[in-house]
Amino acid sequence: MLFSSMLFEQPQTELDRATVEQPECFGDLNLDQIVDAVTAGKQEYNLKPFFYMPLHDVEAVHYRHEIFRALENSALLETIQKFAKAIRAIREHLEQAAKLYYKGQKEKWFLDAVQIYCDAVKQLADDLSQFDLCARGLLAFREFLTNYVNTDSFRALHEEAKQLGADLATIRYTIHIKGNRVQVRKYEEETDYSAEVEETFAKFKQGAVKDYRAKFPNWQEMNHVEAQVLTGVAQMHPEIFSRLANFYAQRQNFLDETIGAFDREIQFYLAYLEHRARLQRAGLVFCYPRVSAQDKHVCADKAFDLALADKLVSKDTPIVCNDFFLKDTERILIVTGPNQGGKTTFARMFGQLHYLASLGCPVPGSDAQLFLFDQLLTHFEREENIENLRGKLEDDLFRVHALLEQATPNSIFILNEIFNSTTLQDEIFLSQEILQKISALDALCVCVTFLDELAALSEKTVSMVATVMPENPTERTFKVERKRADGLAYALSLAEKYQLTFDDLRERLP
Repeated sequence: MLFSSMLFEQPQTELDRATVEQPECFGDLNLDQIVDAVTAGKQEYNLKPFFYMPLHDVEAVHYRHEIFRALENSALLETIQKFAKAIRAIREHLEQAAKLYYKGQKEKWFLDAVQIYCDAVKQLADDLSQFDLCARGLLAFREFLTNYVNTDSFRALHEEAKQLGADLATIRYTIHIKGNRVQVRKYEEETDYSAEVEETFAKFKQGAVKDYRAKFPNWQEMNHVEAQVLTGVAQMHPEIFSRLANFYAQRQNFLDETIGAFDREIQFYLAYLEHRARLQRAGLVFCYPRVSAQDKHVCADKAFDLALADKLVSKDTPIVCNDFFLKDTERILIVTGPNQGGKTTFARMFGQLHYLASLGCPVPGSDAQLFLFDQLLTHFEREENIENLRGKLEDDLFRVHALLEQATPNSIFILNEIFNSTTLQDEIFLSQEILQKISALDALCVCVTFLDELAALSEKTVSMVATVMPENPTERTFKVERKRADGLAYALSLAEKYQLTFDDLRERLP
């Protein structure tokens, strides 16, 4: 089995990886917040581009599901994390070596990095051989690693580094200090008086005493005295230090590119699983969605907005979960209800679920069946841009037209309160025109609106309503339910907007 990547079963070109940019829908759906939270603390791996590349093939999604499921084995997860920690130590050693001034010290730090690398790679190969793996990506990588550690080049690298380290460890020398003069001499089995000194002064120990031992500085760079000592030691052992210099010069490219890529790509899984674990500890559930590139019968149970959940968990605030489904010819969810009732959050959740599913990630919810889209097209309200010289309505029309121009039957639309800058009659007319075009495409869509008329536009539209407490209509439940729009939400919203509610009027009128 030929190993290609932990993220892609089929090889991806470097151009594909290098030119990827954040999708336009990220800001509207708060996916940028999700990716920021998932990748926090892992900036060294540059993981964000991996989250900008949705998959469009069902088997590619399954490829990642297999790896995610495998890493739910705590023993395997610990093995991978231990290897990642070792590779991080190697990078730190190499970065430190690059900063050091003195040649011998630089070369020794480099040797230490190579020794960590060889030991870590060999240990990972041994550890992975103990697991009964099913994930194609991990199986292929294990096969690659097993072959790699048995190559002549790796064995030679490992043996040379080990022997050189052992030889350096055998070096003994004596330092003679008199005033400002420091001499480095060969070690000639001089007597070690430290044990005798400690024994002599042991009788003076009475309880806790001040520690007068000198503290060595914790910075890595040697001072000029230490450097001269090292120079003297090197002159006494020219053969070993010559080998060290040659090793440094000839082994700069010791880290295998495939292993380096594995170390980075596996962090995509580790980062997401770590983020998920935090939310699971708060009682939230995730599932592996069933995905299809043909079946548009989508559904989710106990789903939630991942970006919002991350904030609420930090504040120890309960998270409201919602369900949805589209069946038969249904394609468009029309979401109505009062302001601040969870409509926009529901729409974002719908988009987030589909995008995360397209990355091959577990999604928020207890069960889900989702569509593998080609484009996720969003329209959320934005402030007027004075540079384009367009009014609010004209800008909305321009943006929606651009979405329709690029859309296909496999696209997903998330529309949030479009055309609300014009009159009610025009808003109804324009919204109906747009939804009819989306309906004609047979594309999936969520439309957040105050217009109840849109909910009964055709057999493809489904009404969902952000509900309130029956005994107190001003109290939101943040539950969005599949039910007929009743018209009260828009009236109440208008009354609140223009301060015409009963309480407003009673306060103003005598």
